[in-house]
Amino acid sequence: MTPEEVGQRLVALLAPVEATASVSGGQAYARATVDVPPASWRDALRAARDDADLGCDFFDWLSAVDQLADGCEVVAHLWSTGRRHGLLLRTRVPWDAPRVDSVVDLYPGAAWHERETFEMFGVDFPGHGELRPLLLPPEFEGHPLRKEFVLASRVAKPWPGAKEPGESTAAGGRRAVRPPGVPAPGEWGPKSPPTTAAAPPAAVPPATAPPGEGAQPGEGDGGAA
Repeated sequence: MTPEEVGQRLVALLAPVEATASVSGGQAYARATVDVPPASWRDALRAARDDADLGCDFFDWLSAVDQLADGCEVVAHLWSTGRRHGLLLRTRVPWDAPRVDSVVDLYPGAAWHERETFEMFGVDFPGHGELRPLLLPPEFEGHPLRKEFVLASRVAKPWPGAKEPGESTAAGGRRAVRPPGVPAPGEWGPKSPPTTAAAPPAAVPPATAPPGEGAQPGEGDGGAA
């Protein structure tokens, strides 16, 4: 099946749910992409797994994308080991209620992906049953992959560009900055030894005659000895 056929097949299985299909990527990397409402998330993954034409028996990954005011986009990628095609499923949840049903009972491999997404984005997965910390210490507060999260390193060390969301819109536009960790020209590489001006020769004191070798008394004054 082509990516277009894969997407349209899933949309047909979900009817009358308002799902839309498109194709992401191109050429050999093209993937069918299907957007579904949150209430149909589990049904969409189940249909992709159980349908004989789709046969998406392998769970690849699940994560999320912070779309700011538009909410949080939960994304899952499935693969058919028999038919050799992929399927990208997406749903969008609002930030005031970031939750979507767990699919661990359909794909056990989704367990730690849902835990990570809960931890990093704050998206709840009812039915998971074990959304405990996966990567961060239990006392950690906040969700680091949300775009509103303030990085502690930017507090300890100034950032070369916009420090926090919104600052890049200041008057004057965005100034060009170097990537983090890249030194400016002149800050690295071999350096020539500093050149210094030659010191002027030391002043030579006037010569003085040794004792007993100077002019004799009376010489040059016309007087008699």
